[in-house]
Amino acid sequence: MDDSSDHELMLAVRAGELARLGDLFERHHQPLYGFLARLTCSRDTAEDLVQIVFQRILKYRHTYRDEGKFTAWLYHLARRVAADHFRRHARVPTPTDPADFFDLSDDSAPAADEQTAQRDELALMNTALANLPRDQRELLVLHRFQHLRHEEIGRLLNISAGTAKVRVHRALGALRDAFFKLRHRPPLSA
Repeated sequence: MDDSSDHELMLAVRAGELARLGDLFERHHQPLYGFLARLTCSRDTAEDLVQIVFQRILKYRHTYRDEGKFTAWLYHLARRVAADHFRRHARVPTPTDPADFFDLSDDSAPAADEQTAQRDELALMNTALANLPRDQRELLVLHRFQHLRHEEIGRLLNISAGTAKVRVHRALGALRDAFFKLRHRPPLSA
């Protein structure tokens, strides 16, 4: 892979150098997969949707503009693909094993009881995230996991950066509330 920017690669794809799409795929497959996996709560669905996003990049390459950022255009397509998926399936995503989406660092090698506590907290956080309304979950995934700035999210959602910041803040509050509700609910009796 060369040092061309995403923008340069996409301009080459738009100009007909279709092999350059492979470079973009290599760069963006994992982050895009992570976004869609967290959004849909399904690894298999996310992998399928990533393929559809790249098919659409190829199909709609002529719509890519010279202004803006490639990642904003990419996530715009990904959001549409996810929306199409949810419309077709009209169901709420079900939580899956959070270990599929998050890696715990092996650097410090915590004790087994600490690892268990971390896994439990992570499972609760993943459940809380999955239970949020789709628009709030999408905002959090874009901001916290895909590291998009408020300005980029604003452009993606056709809102101001300030509105995006407020919505992300509210979504974080909703996630925190959902997490603590799950954390403090009484255990199921046997």
